[in-house]
Amino acid sequence: MDFGLSEDQRALQETARRFAQTELPELARQVEETAEPVPHDWLHRYAEMGFLGINTREEHGGLGLPLLDALIVLEEFAKVSVGVAFPVFECCTGPVRIVEAHGQKALTDRVMPKMLAGEMLVAITMSEPDAGTALTDLRTKAVIEGDEIVINGAKRWCSGAGHSEGYVVFCRFDDIPGAKGVGAVFVDRDTPGLSFGAQERLMGFRGVPSADMTFENVRVPRDHLLVGAGGFAGLMGLFNIERLGNATMALGVAAGALEQVTAYVQERSQFGKPIIDFQAVQIRLAEMAMKVDAARLLIHRAAANAGTGLPAPLDASMAKCFINEATREVTAAAMQLMGGYGYAAEYGMERRLRDSYGWGIAGGAIDIQKVNIAGALVGRRFNQRA
Repeated sequence: MDFGLSEDQRALQETARRFAQTELPELARQVEETAEPVPHDWLHRYAEMGFLGINTREEHGGLGLPLLDALIVLEEFAKVSVGVAFPVFECCTGPVRIVEAHGQKALTDRVMPKMLAGEMLVAITMSEPDAGTALTDLRTKAVIEGDEIVINGAKRWCSGAGHSEGYVVFCRFDDIPGAKGVGAVFVDRDTPGLSFGAQERLMGFRGVPSADMTFENVRVPRDHLLVGAGGFAGLMGLFNIERLGNATMALGVAAGALEQVTAYVQERSQFGKPIIDFQAVQIRLAEMAMKVDAARLLIHRAAANAGTGLPAPLDASMAKCFINEATREVTAAAMQLMGGYGYAAEYGMERRLRDSYGWGIAGGAIDIQKVNIAGALVGRRFNQRA
């Protein structure tokens, strides 16, 4: 059992780190101040470096590398900021994986090259006003009429809404109740009948658009069907890739905080010596480092076990749940060690703290992951409706 990265993975990591640390800090500040997503000229730069297609299949123009390689890159971007990492998150671990796995050839031939070129981001829209954790209560309806699919309904909390060019829309087919009726359809942003609400103002996640979506007789070609009724389990299996992406974004926030505060405590002096010389600081730093390293091992284990396939649900839930909690603890401790500098927006630690809370809400809340973990331990699913 080898816990180290291969030579190629280390080279990929160093390339991503060098690019992120030298090229992206100013962009991160711009994204934070304006709350505008990464501009398309930067997406093209990401694409030129190959960062958007790391684990996309070679037949679709990607590098065809394992999921772990994509997560290694994603962590380095997320160390700088959530906003600048979001396009890598969407392209490498987001719903484009559903398009790649289930899209018909005409759709994948159009979507995948645009995504790889930085010309298209694909978002997922699942949650609704009355269906978040209880996702199988969703009401957005899809009806197949001849060569078209007609969609009506409303979605909420869609990361990328209004900005992404394409959407994987979870729908209920033929009024079939429960999970058996849920599938997914691909919808382009400019499709008539699709509209977006005002952009949400969130605690963190600046540069990650979020808005309501309304579907009023939205018609798309039948070949935009990704998964029909009865395919919910397969969709959620692919969603475990996104859960590891979520975990890695949280890891990047925590790891970036740890790197920043480690440098700070060696430079900051009080009582005539660097504050790293105080035992309380040493203990706090060690606790942070243990949490970051444990989280990374859980994520890497899940990704390594998946290879180029799907992560095991238990592995993904454990990794996501652990780092979702740990990143909040790490960023809070880092801000406390930095004192007033940690609380000041100018130095970026308060941004890391704000961003840390989003990951434990998005992609399946922390407590839901714990329910999933408990269910796996005892070998059954818990009925929350009973």
